[in-house]
Amino acid sequence: MAATDFVQEMHSVGERLLLKLRGLPQAEPVELVAFSVIVLFTATVLLLLLIACSCCCSQCCCPEQRGRKVQVQPMTPP
Repeated sequence: MAATDFVQEMHSVGERLLLKLRGLPQAEPVELVAFSVIVLFTATVLLLLLIACSCCCSQCCCPEQRGRKVQVQPMTPP
């Protein structure tokens, strides 16, 4: 039941966004700037998420070949 409510909510959000996009050419400059800032912010977040995931996956999937670990011994004073 919750999945269908989620789908309906996403559908209504999509319809409202489409309605806003259709009215954008007649919008005032303040609305255009606000919409541009929101789109830029969303694109930046998605780009940073993509970069973070790609960096994480490259380290997980392709681990570096490490040599043997050498245990460090403390130095004795002279």
